[in-house]
Amino acid sequence: MTDVSWKKTACILCYANCGLEVQTEGRKITKVKGDKDNPRSGGYVCQKASKITYYQNDAQRISSPLRRRADGSFETIDWDTAYLEIAAKMLAVRDAYGGRSIGHYGGGGQGNHSGGGYGIMMMRALGATDFYSSIAQEKSGRFWVNGRMFGAQNCNHSIQANEADLVFILGGNVWQSQCEPHARTHLKEAAHASDRRIIVVDPVRTKDAEFADLHLQIKPGTDTYLLGAILKLLLEAKGFDHAFIAEHTEGWDQVARDIEKIPAIEWIAHTGLAEADVRRAVQMILDAKAMTLRTELGIEMGRNSTLNSYLGNLLFLATGNFGRPGTHGIHTWLQPLIGNSKGARSLVTNMEEIMGVYPPNRFAQEILSDNPDRLRAMLIDSSNPANSAANTAATEEALKALELLVVVDVAMTETAALADYVLPAASQYEKWEFTYFTFSFPTNYFHLRAPLMKPLEGTRVEGDIYADLARHMGLLPEQARIDSLRELASSDRGAFQQAFQELLRENSSHATIAPLILFLTLGKSLANGAASAAILWPACHRTAARNGPAVRRAIKSDKQGAELGEALFDTILNSPSGTPFTENEFADVWDLIAYPDHRIRMHIPEMSDWLSRLDPANDVRDKEYPYVVSLGQRRQYNANQIIRTPKWRQHDVDGNLRMHPDDIVEIGANDGGWVTVETHTGTLTTRVESDDTLQAGYATLPHGYGMSYPLQNGERVSIGPRINMLSASDNCDPIGATPYHKSVPARLRLASDDEAGMSQEISDKVRSFLNAESA
Repeated sequence: MTDVSWKKTACILCYANCGLEVQTEGRKITKVKGDKDNPRSGGYVCQKASKITYYQNDAQRISSPLRRRADGSFETIDWDTAYLEIAAKMLAVRDAYGGRSIGHYGGGGQGNHSGGGYGIMMMRALGATDFYSSIAQEKSGRFWVNGRMFGAQNCNHSIQANEADLVFILGGNVWQSQCEPHARTHLKEAAHASDRRIIVVDPVRTKDAEFADLHLQIKPGTDTYLLGAILKLLLEAKGFDHAFIAEHTEGWDQVARDIEKIPAIEWIAHTGLAEADVRRAVQMILDAKAMTLRTELGIEMGRNSTLNSYLGNLLFLATGNFGRPGTHGIHTWLQPLIGNSKGARSLVTNMEEIMGVYPPNRFAQEILSDNPDRLRAMLIDSSNPANSAANTAATEEALKALELLVVVDVAMTETAALADYVLPAASQYEKWEFTYFTFSFPTNYFHLRAPLMKPLEGTRVEGDIYADLARHMGLLPEQARIDSLRELASSDRGAFQQAFQELLRENSSHATIAPLILFLTLGKSLANGAASAAILWPACHRTAARNGPAVRRAIKSDKQGAELGEALFDTILNSPSGTPFTENEFADVWDLIAYPDHRIRMHIPEMSDWLSRLDPANDVRDKEYPYVVSLGQRRQYNANQIIRTPKWRQHDVDGNLRMHPDDIVEIGANDGGWVTVETHTGTLTTRVESDDTLQAGYATLPHGYGMSYPLQNGERVSIGPRINMLSASDNCDPIGATPYHKSVPARLRLASDDEAGMSQEISDKVRSFLNAESA
């Protein structure tokens, strides 16, 4: 009989990871609703989450290890052969060129972090030091600034927008991106409350802007000038909280001198905004009792991205909107999603490591070099740089140039198609899973999700994949020792902890591989096959040691020390809807600042220098590429590359280029016709759609398209724009190398007959496939 009971899980389409209940039939998710028992999301569900029924799609899955033949095709091999050959080749590269010649990319997506720690630590045990992550494609500047201001790059601030009387949205699209539970509900509540206000800064008249009390429809790429001008006007209005600044910060006097030099009126003119509207925004900030500044990729992947993050931090800190309800606070972590780098640099490009990782924007250059220290082998886990990294052509060339490329993923991605070996992983709903997106303050939450179904036959959980690879490479202790620890974990957790620590002391190399040892011992002793959760055990003990009172409040326990760590671990294991793991008081925020004196450093010399060099006269559009195209717009039905099938999109199947109607006429095109986009890097042809919410001269393309997918006859076609064919590695932030995806200079023209014909043929095939599937 088919099981139609409701099962607890979470959405995997953005980092909010809202709690869900789903019904399954066989291997498919058939119904979705919000989980009212989830302590963070409380039953909220958005339009994207309702479409995860399309995620669990076996048609595109890989179900056995694959090895590339000499002619470029793949052949099926068994797991033992895959492990033996990969282990031998990885060790050969290490022995010939050193551990730094081997790199790692990925480690999890928006819903699956359970395997990342196991794979990363296996690579560290091999001597690897170069790790790449998609978070460094987006957030490097933000976390670099946080490191300088708060004392550690993983000292991250979060907002309490639902309690603020002023919500300032800058570079975000809350209505479409969601990215927090109850996002739309909170937006509507703020819009309808008589004592609350919303400011939206966006080049597009978004749904957020329709709710706003003030929409500043800024000229694309000039956010830095607006932030600087607002700070100058606040200085002139004596609008900074000097009591807060004196009590909690250092370096303000130099910052004030920097702000004093800003020519506010000139900078406002450069943004294209009316001075009166900017002054109105300043007055709203002055009138606010509690303000949150909600920033997102619009400025973090826009021009001057690191400086934008710095000026944004100055705005909420200097006005005292920190450490109290409705403002900003430093959140805890169960296990930090990111690291805290301290000056390491890559060997080829001399790129600074930030957050413990290097940016994908330098990945190709670290390979395509004659430098003897270049990267020669890569393990890529749950990531698809062939589509997601800037400059697709260069990235693909780099992937092909590697001596060894191993990809661990659920489907034949564009990156997997270039691999020497592809290892098929269980999907996010076929195993115990979780994420480290624990960004809430004052109460923070963690959700360990049970599998909804067994793994697809032939696939394996990442922890098992990396444990077997590590065993074949001789990185693990002898099997008898593993077996002994597993038995101890089953019978006496305290004795296991002592024996485990003794093992690590005996051999320092075991400390690096410790997560995999835990997976094979403690993990295999856990009930219901929850081995992947083993990596959470030391995290629970660290969290309990560092945040004891907050943990006790969250899980309602009076335990202390190691007993509290065990209680937290058991609570997580036995909370199918998730659980709070820390419940802080607002006064705790100062203890969460990493500097020993718990004071915020307002002055960053590099930012001061950058600010002094800003000049609107130098910020002009490229005459050869006069349009600005924003790559990666969030829309109703796109979500990175997690759902590969086009069937989940109710509209916008082609991933249209959206343009102002006057621009469509200007280039001689028709609404719904085909347009070719040309940049310094590449060219693509896409369907065009009229959109009068955009400014003239500005166009947008969505993310999450350009993936190849098998149609009914087995033919694979790339569906929609592969937008990183247009992006350039050198059009980026000077500190974090974050690509300026939101500000790409481009030429737009009517597509040629050949270009339009080829694009229309693909579009017709996709629509025929979708019609056949829905029949």
